[in-house]
Amino acid sequence: MIPQIAHITRVIQENRTVRTFELDTSLEAEPGQFLMLWLPGEAEKPISIMDPDPLTVTVSRVGPFSSALHRKQVGDPVGWRGPFGRPFTVQGSHLLLVAGGYGAAPLHFLARRACEAGIATTLAIGARTAEGLVLVERFRQIGCATVLATERGDAGHQGLVTEAVVNDLTRYDRVCACGPEPMLYAVARMCWEAGVPAQVSLERYMKCGFGICGQCAMGDKLVCRDGPVFDIEELRDNEDFARFTRNATGRRVPL
Repeated sequence: MIPQIAHITRVIQENRTVRTFELDTSLEAEPGQFLMLWLPGEAEKPISIMDPDPLTVTVSRVGPFSSALHRKQVGDPVGWRGPFGRPFTVQGSHLLLVAGGYGAAPLHFLARRACEAGIATTLAIGARTAEGLVLVERFRQIGCATVLATERGDAGHQGLVTEAVVNDLTRYDRVCACGPEPMLYAVARMCWEAGVPAQVSLERYMKCGFGICGQCAMGDKLVCRDGPVFDIEELRDNEDFARFTRNATGRRVPL
């Protein structure tokens, strides 16, 4: 698939390290799918879709690629291929979304679809400090209830986001989560114990985005083709879940 070119129309500084980029294009996609975003002269990386119309992505500055994207300004061109991957399932009557930091981005797309479908939706978001609780007002504006958690205790529950929701878990008939993999494993474990269906969105190093290169292998799964969204029952016996990943050479290493 040849990358398409779009131009940045708006840059929003969400906090010290997270920016949202709106592009002058839109696409047909489902919540949880991802793009391969290409910066000419730099590289190509998988990025979650925060909104498909206009096409919007929210990216944290964590390495060379994201740092290069953060240097882009309104009017600069970027390339993209996709969408790729298996999306979240939008169903149920009361949906709980669990986000770790900027993992809230793909859940915003899901929340919008769920609220449009009349599904009561609650976002539980956790971060180390209040500054890391990104996109919260956007979720509230589309009708989501919110539960906040910070490890420092400067906003909402003091502690982990999973601790903030575990006692009320059976109020919800479905849970969807995106964020650091240890948090996703904690979400899966508490949903297994409570008998609540759940889906989690996983992140792995990807090169092709559609199951050819095998770079994102996770046990017997390819995250780009079989995910990035998985029902937690598919991961119950996966030895890599929250334990191992693969580096840029394809070597399996501890997460």
